[in-house]
Amino acid sequence: MDFIDKIAELSTRIQRQKESVLTEEAAKTAFVLPFIQTLGYDIFNPEEVIPELTADHGVKKGEKVDYAIQLDKQKVILIECKPVGSDLEAKHAGQLFRYFSVTEARFGVLTDGIRYVFFSDLEKENKMDERPFFEFNLMQYTESGVEELKKFTKNSFDLQTIISTASNLKYYKALIEEIRSEFDSPSEDLVKILTGRVYTGRFTQQVRDQFSEL
Repeated sequence: MDFIDKIAELSTRIQRQKESVLTEEAAKTAFVLPFIQTLGYDIFNPEEVIPELTADHGVKKGEKVDYAIQLDKQKVILIECKPVGSDLEAKHAGQLFRYFSVTEARFGVLTDGIRYVFFSDLEKENKMDERPFFEFNLMQYTESGVEELKKFTKNSFDLQTIISTASNLKYYKALIEEIRSEFDSPSEDLVKILTGRVYTGRFTQQVRDQFSEL
C-alpha cells in the first residue's frame, strides 16, 4: 500500500471516530499512535518510539514529552499531544519548547491527533521557533502535503533534506497567512500602495476608507 493510501485509510478512520474521542489519552491511542505507525515507526519498540520521555528543564523536574521518536539511538522528533480540537499555536506549546531545548531532536510536533504542527530550530540552534514550518491535517490534505509528510517516515527520514526545505515551507506558510489577513482586513500600508497605483489624488482619510472597502 502506498503512503498516500495509508494516510487516506487513517483519515477515514478519524472521520468515523472523532466524535467519540473526547480526551487527550483517547486521542493518543486512537489517532496519534496509528499516525506514528503510518510513518513506519514501531510503536511497540521502546527504543524507537519512547512514550512519556522524561525531559528535565532547569528547576522543572520530571516533565514528560508524550512521545519521542528515536533513530540510531538519537532522538529526532518530539511529539506533544492535546485533546481533539485544541488550539495548536506556539503559545500552547510551552512544554514542547522546554523539551526541545534539552534533547538533540531537531523537530517538535504539537498535535490533537488530527492536526500535526511541525516546529524546528531554524532561527536559533537548539531553541524551537515560535512559528511552525509545516502543518498536516488528516481531515484536509493535499498530495503535495502528503509528499512533505513522507519525508518524516522512517524509510525516508534524512535530517539535512528536511532542514533544507523547512525554511522555505515556514516562510511560504507565513506569507500565505499574511496575504489572507490583508484580504480580510487590509492594512493602511497595503491600501496606500495599491491606491497609489490607480489613484492620483491625495491619500486622505476619506480616500483611505473608500479604497479599504474596495
